[in-house]
Amino acid sequence: MSNKYKVCVYAICKNEEKFVDRFMDHFSDADVVIVVDTGSTDNTINKLKERGAIVYSMDARPFRFDYSRNECLKFIPDDIDICVSADLDDVIESGWRKHLENAWTKETTRGLYLYNWKVNDDGSPAVQYTWDRIHARHGYRWIYPTHEILEYLGEGEQKQVYIKGMVVNHYPDKTKNRSLNLPLLKLAIEENPNSSRNTYYLGREYMFERNWDDCILTLKNYLSLPTSNYEEERASSMRFIARAYCEKGEILNAKKWYHKAISESISLREPYIELSLLAYREKDWLGVYYYATEALKINKKTFNFANDENAWDYTPYDLAALGCYNLNLMVEAIEFSEQAIKLSPNDKRLLNNHKFYLDSL
Repeated sequence: MSNKYKVCVYAICKNEEKFVDRFMDHFSDADVVIVVDTGSTDNTINKLKERGAIVYSMDARPFRFDYSRNECLKFIPDDIDICVSADLDDVIESGWRKHLENAWTKETTRGLYLYNWKVNDDGSPAVQYTWDRIHARHGYRWIYPTHEILEYLGEGEQKQVYIKGMVVNHYPDKTKNRSLNLPLLKLAIEENPNSSRNTYYLGREYMFERNWDDCILTLKNYLSLPTSNYEEERASSMRFIARAYCEKGEILNAKKWYHKAISESISLREPYIELSLLAYREKDWLGVYYYATEALKINKKTFNFANDENAWDYTPYDLAALGCYNLNLMVEAIEFSEQAIKLSPNDKRLLNNHKFYLDSL
């Protein structure tokens, strides 16, 4: 069957030669692959060219993601219908072209799909959310120095479709230097001080850097901004504030902010799980049991970017089992333990705990 649309995959890269073959293998159904290299000193450029990609080199100093992606956009031919933005550490699942063309129409301007940001060793998704980096050739540009997004500049309203069956898996280079994130986020705030989105990411980055005071200050500022109206993002910022207070030893403040997160978005497991883990630290076994089982009452996973893997893996069942055991509820402990093992059958600690629960009957 002939293709209905012309599809271009485009990317930026630097020193990623180890990903080239895998990237080109998985995106081979594209009509053209265009890559802008921002300063590789390894063999990335030659390998990409050998595999059929069209490669351009540019001096990206001072580096920012939006500028580099926009430069790449300039090289995409005007007759391309669909642009698929990807990174070299992305792996798209087979059949993607068919799924894309089945969903796309002549009126479509933007495509949404499932993105597995973190993948477990067994190939199952750990953190996944809906992503939106597929777009029409014209009417879009990238904005923000980091955590960049597409801005629609076309006429009328953008027309979005969800591309059912299209899945992209992310396998990042864990050795890569991520130190640019913090200065680029600070730059983003300098350029747009009222951006709630970038303020959120800056506060989160302070948390990653273990800068607890700036994390709390920045995320409280985020919550005060009039554009801070995305419920799940607000809830996750409250969790991050709670984590920071935990690290500072201010446990009562931490508990207050975890409960704020619960009231902000009642459909999320994450604050319950973190409260259960905090109760575990305090040996509050009733709290461990209560918060874990409250989390398990939420059985519909949201595909927002702020979900945590331990809310949907074996952890809630494991915590519930531990709580039950210490409350002398052995039958219930065994039942929860069985569920935890189903989700992580090779975990020696879970298996040993389960044997211990059985022996305690």
